[in-house]
Amino acid sequence: MYEQSATIDPNKPGALMAAIDIGSNSFHMVVARYVEGELKPIDIMSEKVQLASGMDDEGLLTPEAQQRGLDCLSRFAQRLTELPRRSIRAVATNALREALNGDEFAQKAAQILGLPIQIIAGHEEARLIYLGVSHSLADDSGKRLVIDIGGGSTEFIIGERFEPQLLESLQMGCVSFHEEFFLDGKITESGFYKAKMAAQQELLSIRRNYKRLGWSSCVGSSGTIKATLQACTELGLSNGMITREALNKLKAHLLQVGHSDQLMLSTIKPERKAVLPAGVAILDAAFESLDIDSMAFSDGALREGVLYDMAGRLRHEDVRERTINALMQRYHIDSKHAYRIEATALILLAQVKDAWQLNDPEFHDMLCWSARTHEIGLTISHNRYHRHSAYLLQHCDLAGFSHLEQQMLAFLAKGHRRKLPKDEYKTLPDEKRDAYLRLCLLLRLAVIFHRSRSKARLPAFSLQVDGNKLHLSFPSGWLDHHPLTCADLENESEFLKSMDYKLKVD
Repeated sequence: MYEQSATIDPNKPGALMAAIDIGSNSFHMVVARYVEGELKPIDIMSEKVQLASGMDDEGLLTPEAQQRGLDCLSRFAQRLTELPRRSIRAVATNALREALNGDEFAQKAAQILGLPIQIIAGHEEARLIYLGVSHSLADDSGKRLVIDIGGGSTEFIIGERFEPQLLESLQMGCVSFHEEFFLDGKITESGFYKAKMAAQQELLSIRRNYKRLGWSSCVGSSGTIKATLQACTELGLSNGMITREALNKLKAHLLQVGHSDQLMLSTIKPERKAVLPAGVAILDAAFESLDIDSMAFSDGALREGVLYDMAGRLRHEDVRERTINALMQRYHIDSKHAYRIEATALILLAQVKDAWQLNDPEFHDMLCWSARTHEIGLTISHNRYHRHSAYLLQHCDLAGFSHLEQQMLAFLAKGHRRKLPKDEYKTLPDEKRDAYLRLCLLLRLAVIFHRSRSKARLPAFSLQVDGNKLHLSFPSGWLDHHPLTCADLENESEFLKSMDYKLKVD
């Protein structure tokens, strides 16, 4: 496990937090000070890594691309030396989602930073982007459309105030489109046409729903949209807004120049000029498909969203709680039964957390959430419902959860009954396996205790552990009057042997 620092007090004046965005085009880091509920950036670092352009034909990040990323993160790590690990969060987006060796890179990056890298789903990326943008704007009423063009994906969000209502992440980005349609920096009419058509095909999947919901204002974020606005402003095409007319004139200017190396735009960095035509083509397609007339720009983005999300967690306003509660309602969970199992699982955790090194708040939270959701598969079928539960937890869009967190929730759900899932256990990160197997054992015991779904209180049981040995004790004579529990515990003892654990019950 990664070394954990003392818990942060979010109300402590001047508390520092940091967010790292491992993007497909650029890596960003922001260090901010938490003051009276507001985050004040004090240091920002950004490097053009272009991880997505380092993907080979087999879908693997090349050693050269990986090294560029790791070198960048080494520089970030030096700036973060004095910050507690709990006050830092690192997220990765489309490039690592798509790369077949994305997990391998994430593990190397985690060793450099000293904290896990969370590879987040497209919907989660969109949610965090909206959170960052909405905190950078006036708290006005009315729906807003937010568009963020990244290196490998583009996010579209409609929300009001701080709450997103529609979230989508489409597979089109300035780096991937640059390589496909503007190779070697050549800017041609044919390249623009093909890029725009490809983007519009992607947009067909969301066009109707987004136009039906509607919005009163449109905001863009990310470096690509910022560069587009800078180009329009420098060329005298706009005054603070990107309009459809300005976008068309910028496109004409790019075609006239003919090559990204020849762009004489002093406000745009050379590495950003290379992907500007691809970004303009994507934005042009979005304007036309969604009937956008003008777009403002926001400095808020994914990294700011990560900071505000982390601040919410520290204030016990964790969006993951809302996600789990919504999941329970959607799948008609017997909430009273689920909460009884959760309470019992926490009693078991309290008795063994020191001996099993399960003191980190992560383990408390994941045990709670797995207890509440382990039966969601019942809405599909009672037969093998634990497998259905695991599938849903693994593949649903769960706001606030990373891919790894969903994987671990799915492991707990699948492992709460019958045979322990050895194959899924082997796919967990090495540093997580022992802890999550032990959480799974606690959940299994809690489920056994409540199999009758009775409201009757349980006796004062005791669980003691010594490595892989568990000793479960009940008041004298209690098991004699509860033969079903006794039989289930005997079966459980046999199941645990498959994972080299021994259960003794008296």
